[in-house]
Formats: sequence, structure tokens, C-alpha cells
Amino acid sequence: MLKKVLVANRGEIALRVIRACRDLGIASVAVYSEADRHCRFVLEADESVPIGPASARQSYLAIDKLIEAARSTGADALHPGYGFLSENPALAKAVKDAGLVFVGPPAEVIESLGSKLETRRIMTEAGVPVLPGTGALTDKDDVEALAREVGFPLLVKPSGGGGGRGMRLVEDAGDLQDAVDTSRREAASAFQESAVYLERLMTKGRHVEVQIVADGKGNVVHVGDRDCSMQRRHQKIIEEAPAPGLTQEQHERVCTLAVAAARAEGYVNDGTVEFLYDGRDEFFVLEVNTRIQVEHCVTEAVSGIDLVVEQLRIAGGEPLSFSQEDVTMRGHAIECRLYAEDPTRNFAPCTGTIHAATFPAGPWVREDRGFEVGDTITPYYDGMLAKLVVWGPDRDTAIARTLRALYEYDIDGIPTNKDLLRWLVDSEAFRSATPDTGFVEREFKPESLPRSAPRATPVAAPAGPLVPAASAPRSAAPARVAAVSLYHYHRQSNGVDQSYLIHVVDRGGSFEAIPLSPSDSSWAKPKYRRAAPDAAKAVAALIDEVLDARQPDQIFSDLSVSY
Repeated sequence: MLKKVLVANRGEIALRVIRACRDLGIASVAVYSEADRHCRFVLEADESVPIGPASARQSYLAIDKLIEAARSTGADALHPGYGFLSENPALAKAVKDAGLVFVGPPAEVIESLGSKLETRRIMTEAGVPVLPGTGALTDKDDVEALAREVGFPLLVKPSGGGGGRGMRLVEDAGDLQDAVDTSRREAASAFQESAVYLERLMTKGRHVEVQIVADGKGNVVHVGDRDCSMQRRHQKIIEEAPAPGLTQEQHERVCTLAVAAARAEGYVNDGTVEFLYDGRDEFFVLEVNTRIQVEHCVTEAVSGIDLVVEQLRIAGGEPLSFSQEDVTMRGHAIECRLYAEDPTRNFAPCTGTIHAATFPAGPWVREDRGFEVGDTITPYYDGMLAKLVVWGPDRDTAIARTLRALYEYDIDGIPTNKDLLRWLVDSEAFRSATPDTGFVEREFKPESLPRSAPRATPVAAPAGPLVPAASAPRSAAPARVAAVSLYHYHRQSNGVDQSYLIHVVDRGGSFEAIPLSPSDSSWAKPKYRRAAPDAAKAVAALIDEVLDARQPDQIFSDLSVSY
């Protein structure tokens, strides 16, 4: 079994991996850029290492810095999460060359399946259907003749990369050459590979994918299918498991095709085989994602299998902990991606500070998020704030619970796509399990969005020491500044800037101070919790004990309060 894992990612997926490590008794190491130094994933890891400025190219995409961080902390493995370098064979090779374990497929498998053209060749040889298309286009090809053979409408697609980048829709021959040239330029810029090809566009197709897990010992299993058809510009918004509207025979067929695809390339670890479903009876493979997916949570919800734990176990040389016969799907799960963006302004990305928030909770609700109140959402990284995952014994119940949970979101300080998610989940197309991958572009209009309920404005608090609730007249309600306040405390120790977050809860007679996120290991969170007649004394007593400080009044003067 692995002993220490460096998590080469950030945000909610870094937290997800850290938690899986903790479940297995494996130590975790977080790496972070300057922009992320106070983020929750940094504070939750057993160790954390700064790796550069906010720019991803100088931090999370710097392979040499990741390897050095692993070496300096004594990590024996590296988990790439998703995005960033997770499907970059150069990282997997560098990890292996450094004598470490890469938590994912071998570099050669990543390289083969990272090329959509190579994937098409492998799948064709394995008997897995692919959409009609061409090989890599050259300057000598008669592109128009090839396009007519494939059939319009079609897509010009880069061989490398993903997420829809560089992809161009072509309705007729008049736009073909310009689309090919543009796609080549974008592919070269984004993926350092300019190869593009043509592939027939399936209008109103559904996106169905299958979770696969392989242990390198000959065991390859599937963990059911998912539907990810609710997309915008090829970026998924809502996912669910199992894929609705399929017959049992269709479920079995697409999962069998996925296992055959994994075996064809000698796959190891977690992965996803993505298909385009024509809505009737045919499945065509699109690509194989050689990493954990954002939407793995819905599969976990219906299968009860911890996919990240399996990743770590397999990387440590252990066999799968379950067989195909053990995989049973129970109920239905839906995942919604909450983004910092404004759908009413053409989905403009948004930045800013989260001043206050309430989050979904209650039975059957799981929320994976990478931010807390007080965090600043920067323009440097992907704008996904959280993943909301809701389970129900059947799909209708899951939809009802998802709408309830979305209603509970209330984030103050930055626009989000919460209202869009509510509209999509409540749409007739989603309820009837008929949305195709073009639904959002065709049907969404800003005026369609439901109006969120207005947020209640909390009473403002004084900047100085707070009046104890117990001093209020007995006939009056207890003094209440806010249900929960957030205090920031900063200090320098041995030249290192340290930041602490403290939740203060008004108990209607005393104030309870609870440490939330220390930036060093001296703050053992479960151990410290202090109540006092007023918030100032509660916070000062907590810091006094934790930091062995002897001047609580001075410490409190260093605090700033936000509500």
C-alpha cells in the first residue's frame, strides 16, 4: 500500500483525494499556487508545499516543481486528479522516472488514448463502433471530397485535447476550409499538436459514458453507465446515473463495449469510455478519458463503490476489491456543477469574494466544494465552485431532492449558475430524459430563468468587542449579531505568514469559537473549541490556548470580522 501521496491538483478534487487517502491511512501532500495559499484543500492535507505564482503554467502545470515537491516531502506516489496534467503522458513518465508511482494508467496508454485518431483505430480493431470519419488531414488531401464522403453536418476535431477546444461545426462545404484552418491553429496552441480530422455530427445525440476500473492483473470491470447530455459548448453541466431511458439490454451492451475498449488497450486504473447514443439503438465511442472524471460521484452514489480509494489501492499494487458480480446499481443520482458565471450575460466568468453563503444539506445530499466563506474566486483557474450530488430511490425522487437542494444554495458576493441548474433540472426535456447535447444552446434564454428568493440581510455588527448576549434584558430576545460570524487572524512566525479562520456561533447566551482552517499543523482542529460570554473573549481564549499566546487583547485587535 502507498504511504504518502502528493495531490497534483487543487480545489474540490484535491480535497476528494485527500479524504480518500485519509480513509486508507495514507498521508497526503498538497501543492498550491500563491493564489490558493489559504484554500481549504491546502489546510486539510497533512503537508503542503508552495509551487509558484498564480499562473497555472508556473505552478500546477510545472512538472519539475511537482516532482521536486514529491521528493522533498518523501511522497511515494502522485495523484493528478482531473484537468491540468491528469492526461499528460509526460507527467506520468516523469513520475515513473523519478521512482514514484503515478496514480493512473501508464504513460504509453495515456499517450495512445490521448489521440482521438489513435483511439478510433484501436476501437475499430476491437470491434467497438465509431462514427464515420477520416484520418488526420494533410495539405494534399481533397478536404471537400472527404467531407462529402463523411456527410454534412460534420465536426472538425483536434486529435488531441478535450473539452470541445478547437472543435468546429461545419454545415456545408462553404465553411469547411476556414474551419479546418482555425481548428489546426487552436489545437496547436492548446495541445501542441495541430492534427485534425473530420467526423460526422450526430444531431440530437445523447452523451452516454461508462465507468471502467482495471487493476493490471487481468481484472477489468465496469461500474455502470451515466448520462451527460446536458451540456453547453461540449462542457458538461448535469450528469446522472444510471443513464435514463435505456433498456436493460442497452445498459448491458454499452457497458460490454466499454470493457472491450479497456481491454483492447491494456487499460489500468480508473477511466471512462464516452459514447454518443443515437437515441434509438446505436452507441459510437467518442474517446476514453484516462483519469477520474468530475462526474464520478454519481456512480459512487448508486454503486456504493469509492472510485478514488480503488485508484489508490490499484496504484499500490493491490487487486480490485470487487468483481463484476458485486456491482449493483441502487436508485438514481444526479450531479449539478455549480459555476462562478453569469448565464444572463452570455455565461461570463465571474470573480470576487464569497461574503456569505448557505449550502445544501439534509438527507441524500452530497456537496463537494473547494471554497469557503471568505475565499476569493480568482480568474486563474476553472470557475467550478462545487458539485452537488443527490440520490433518490428512483429518478423522480432524485429530481425533487435536487431541486430542493439547489433552492438551498445562497451565495453572496459572486454570481453563479444556480438558477440555470434549477431551470434545467425542472425542464420537461430533463424530466422526460430526452435532452440531447445541443439542448442548452437551442432552448436557453436568460428570461427563462426562475427568480431566486431575496436573501435576508443580517444585522450589521460593531467592529469592537461584542456585547454579551446575557446582558440583554430578560424580556428581550437574546442579542444576536449573526448566526455564524467568520473571523480572520493573521500572524508571522519565524518569518512565515500564517492565516487562521475561526467560526463564531451565537448560542444566545454565549459565543462559541471553533477553529476552521489553520495553515500549519499546530492547530489540531478537533481538540479546540471555546465558549465565552462574548465573541471577543471566546476567540481570544481559543487563540491563547492554541498559539500559547499571553496577550489575548492584542490578539483580538488583530482580528477582522466579516459577515
